[in-house]
Amino acid sequence: MTALCLLKLLRQATRKENRFTRSLCGAILAETPQRRILSEPSLVVPDSTKPPVLGATNPFCTAVKSGADPKRKAAFGSVGRRIPYRILHVINENGESLGNMHRAEALKLMDQHNLKLVLLRESAEPPVYRLMTGKQIHEEQLRRAEKKKASAKAEQVRKELSFSSSIARNDLETKTKQIAQWIEKKYHVKVTVRQAKDSAADMFTVFDQILKTVSEKATYLSKPKVIKEGVSTCVLRHMSEKELKAQQKLEKQKLENSIPVARKDENEAPKSSELNQ
Repeated sequence: MTALCLLKLLRQATRKENRFTRSLCGAILAETPQRRILSEPSLVVPDSTKPPVLGATNPFCTAVKSGADPKRKAAFGSVGRRIPYRILHVINENGESLGNMHRAEALKLMDQHNLKLVLLRESAEPPVYRLMTGKQIHEEQLRRAEKKKASAKAEQVRKELSFSSSIARNDLETKTKQIAQWIEKKYHVKVTVRQAKDSAADMFTVFDQILKTVSEKATYLSKPKVIKEGVSTCVLRHMSEKELKAQQKLEKQKLENSIPVARKDENEAPKSSELNQ
């Protein structure tokens, strides 16, 4: 009898323990998602480099795109109707200032006169725009291209040689060979000749002798001139392909013209001998 009572009490205790365990586990499982939901925002660190995501900010954003180079200048030409500035300083097609005006007024003038707006100086306050025809824009683009080409030529590698007008013949031949090698590499060569004391040699004749030696590929970039008393200089350059073809054509014509003269002299020689007889 006592054993049955103990067994009954043990079963009751086991049931209570199981209920307590289930209730405890359920509370833990129910609490875990709430902790995760509350803890996750505290781990997010806001990025100070990014603007807050607001629907109204994107259309007015003026930040520079990551792929764009702010130092790169836009090509010269019409800007169309997309003008980011409200007030402009406008110049007409004749180069006359029209003063400051609203961009809507500038666009109205553009449409009325069938012209195009071109940005001249963006750094000015307000930015300077000019009304131009398509022909004016094209001519200005050509002028700027020529200017850029000229600046590139200014960076051309230049070699220099300097010697006296009394230079020995062998030394002059050596220097001329050096000039020919530089010309072959398409360098510019500046030659300076100093007038020797008690020398009557013509410095310009020395320049002509050098050019004659390298005349197949070289010509004057800067013709011989006196830069100061007793000192003259010139600059030689490699001829372009067009110039080389023109020179070859000229030499061919000279050769063709000289052949009939030689034949004429041969034909006239026997007649003169017959008259002498």
